Amino acid sequence: MTKVIAIIVAAGKGIRMNTAVRKQYQRVAGFPIVVHTLKTFDSCQMIDEMLLVIPKEDLEFCRDQIVSPANLKKKIYLVAGGPKRQDSVYNGLKAIDADYCIVVIHDGVRPFITNDQLEACINGAKKHGACILGIPAYDTLKRVNSKGTIVTTLERDAIWLAQTPQAFRYDLIKNAHEVARQQNFTGTDDASLIEQLGLEVKILIGSRNNIKITNPEDLKLARILFEGQ
Repeated sequence: MTKVIAIIVAAGKGIRMNTAVRKQYQRVAGFPIVVHTLKTFDSCQMIDEMLLVIPKEDLEFCRDQIVSPANLKKKIYLVAGGPKRQDSVYNGLKAIDADYCIVVIHDGVRPFITNDQLEACINGAKKHGACILGIPAYDTLKRVNSKGTIVTTLERDAIWLAQTPQAFRYDLIKNAHEVARQQNFTGTDDASLIEQLGLEVKILIGSRNNIKITNPEDLKLARILFEGQ
């Protein structure tokens, strides 16, 4: 049976949240946001172990104040993040001690992922090698210039908004990150590194509720979504 390892990326500084507490540690519905995310992965039977990537200066705090009180059942390792998200993911990949496995990469501040969506993404990676979640673009899309003037309206039929989790065969995503580092290429997500190599990535329908909490408006919406649950 193929081992499945999750890399939960929570190494951001939270600048856009503009609060003293980093966004991943903001408490919503009784727990820090990242704990809600960890609990979902902890409850997923397909996940064997987890790596939580956090700011280097938060290692002791996160171990004692975030992870320990969460009472997670699965084995979890803390990894120091890097200057950018891509560096943080690469640090997580380097910390994996497995020749062959499936790696699931997920934003720590996307707490509304469900087990069904997570398992579908993992199964997609087992079948295709690379699989992500996303949603079709619903709104009209405009290309705008630096002056704030609309240049053109884009065809939205083939446009999707990428989400996490994004799952990959370990050898594929590790190689993609290493090539990107050699070429000084920075992608906006991990799937783009696979695409840069000319390889295919399967995309599955996610959920509009699978929001990434990055600013105060997102935090308000998250509280409403948790209340709805």
